[in-house]
Amino acid sequence: MKHKKRAITIQDVAKTAGVSVSTVSRVLNGKTDVASDTQDHILKVINKLGYTSNLAARSMRSHKKNLIGLVVPDIGFPYSIEIMKGVNKAIAESNFDLLLYTTGDIQKNGTGLHEQHYVSLLNNSITDGVIIVASAAAEFITNAPIVAVDPHVINPNYPSVQGTNYHGALEVTEYLIGLGHRRIGFISGRQEIGSAGRRLKGYQDALVNAGIELDEELIAPGDFTQKNARKCTRQLLSLNDPPTAIFAANDQSAIGVFEAAEELGVRIPEDMSVVGFDNISEAKYLGLTTVDQFLADMGYAAVQMLIKLINGESLELEIHKMQTKLVERTSCQKLIRTAQ
Repeated sequence: MKHKKRAITIQDVAKTAGVSVSTVSRVLNGKTDVASDTQDHILKVINKLGYTSNLAARSMRSHKKNLIGLVVPDIGFPYSIEIMKGVNKAIAESNFDLLLYTTGDIQKNGTGLHEQHYVSLLNNSITDGVIIVASAAAEFITNAPIVAVDPHVINPNYPSVQGTNYHGALEVTEYLIGLGHRRIGFISGRQEIGSAGRRLKGYQDALVNAGIELDEELIAPGDFTQKNARKCTRQLLSLNDPPTAIFAANDQSAIGVFEAAEELGVRIPEDMSVVGFDNISEAKYLGLTTVDQFLADMGYAAVQMLIKLINGESLELEIHKMQTKLVERTSCQKLIRTAQ
């Protein structure tokens, strides 16, 4: 005779973690007065035991709840806003409502662990499925479907919507080469992110294909933020032979390039050309040449994929590729070489 497995309780979590029930409760409710190392330890125990709080008791406990969860690293980041526009459009056209979770910081440590906790909490309780933006975790333990938009990991074990990052970076670098630039600086994204690696590879291959020797001095380690990009720009422009063009791995970084250039009295595009990646709303007003990866369309497609999975339908492709497109504006110009 089979015995039904006993449900994991909050008391079990507290005992295993070696903390009080109230401390576990505060972590589950998102309180900020628990030490970060204690919080991380409790979340690891929660994930290991497969514990989920009793949010389901607050729902109708129906088979289908018509509710989709959205996990976003930072709702104030322009990149996230563009994706949410597409998610919002798809939700408006569907019979589903949306529940949003955020870590509040696109660079927060332990993001993958937080994602696993949120997905477990939502998909085992009140949502029919979850969309994760820029997911850092490679896998999730969940009873309901998930779809990721632009996952950080290279080969996630769940369906995803991804831009053609390598092709976009290759194309925009070739564009700069076509304008006569040979000293092209590159401000990278965070090294642990798959899309950042693909953009760096596209930049490198475009130079190699054009017979231009790679110069490691021209590659500055960025993190997709304006603040770091300002620092990287100052670093690149201080070289004995500074770049005549800079490719920033995202538009947010490109804005930082503009800010640093203004501080240093460098004119764009007269003294230096600049390109970005993403085509966020601000890019248009800056006149920034960039790569459009259609972020809103990615969010829209992710919702459609998730609804299919919720309805028991199969997907034609586990990875939906969104083709990138070069968008030419006024931040670049042809390099005019003066006689030596």
